[in-house]
Amino acid sequence: MQKSILITGCSSGIGYDAAHGLHAHGWRVFATCRRAEDCDRLRAEGLESFVLDYADTDSITAAVAETLSRTGGTLDALFNNGAFGCPGAVEDLPRGALREIFETNLFGPHELTRQVIPAMRAQGHGRIINNSSVLGFVPLTWRGAYVATKYAMEGLTDTLRLEMRDTPLHVILFEPGPITSDIRVKSIPHFEKWIDWENSPRAEQYRASLLKRLYKGPSTERDPFELPASAVTAKLIRALESPRPKARYFVTTPTYAMNLFRRMLPTWALDWLIAKG
Repeated sequence: MQKSILITGCSSGIGYDAAHGLHAHGWRVFATCRRAEDCDRLRAEGLESFVLDYADTDSITAAVAETLSRTGGTLDALFNNGAFGCPGAVEDLPRGALREIFETNLFGPHELTRQVIPAMRAQGHGRIINNSSVLGFVPLTWRGAYVATKYAMEGLTDTLRLEMRDTPLHVILFEPGPITSDIRVKSIPHFEKWIDWENSPRAEQYRASLLKRLYKGPSTERDPFELPASAVTAKLIRALESPRPKARYFVTTPTYAMNLFRRMLPTWALDWLIAKG
């Protein structure tokens, strides 16, 4: 029987590659996006696609209902991938910015997970994979809002994994490092909406570092360790099809390195290393 997976954030990047990669690998993929026009594009490419907006409870409920109606009430896996960034110094982040990013990056995935668990319990199996980041266990300057959501996702996912030990459900974390995607470009509207950088005491630092990196876009300044989204898809297939999946899957060299450094180095040394870039 063909296995099914619901994936969020499929308009580009990791979600897009995962949807096409798993479809080619024989999975029945429900590739969801926040915007209807992106869903139209994915359907034209041969995928089953419909709207799921993490910030909208009704949208989540409708997407789950649509998924289960198409499968007869079953779902083998969920890949919580959708997220966005809101770059800026922590001291410049207003409460509204944090509220908005947590709605999409944490509260939405949590709500979606809660809504699919009953179907997985009823069928006697299921895999919930939450896409965190290397920034889910080490920080990075200018990324405080995103880091906070990923740290929170790690804690919530770890706890869910412990609580699901008495069920046949597997709960898994993905922790990619730099992956080719549009996340930097897509973070610009959130930066412009929330960060009053010109009136910040760090205005000169913004000009010298963040603004240059942010507005150049991903195509003109690439991380030397950056991997294509297909690297995540390859690990995703392993996590979905392994009889005993790991609790965590690292992707890219920086994730492995930072995991080692955070265990070996004192905090001051790790801070110095991260600040040096």
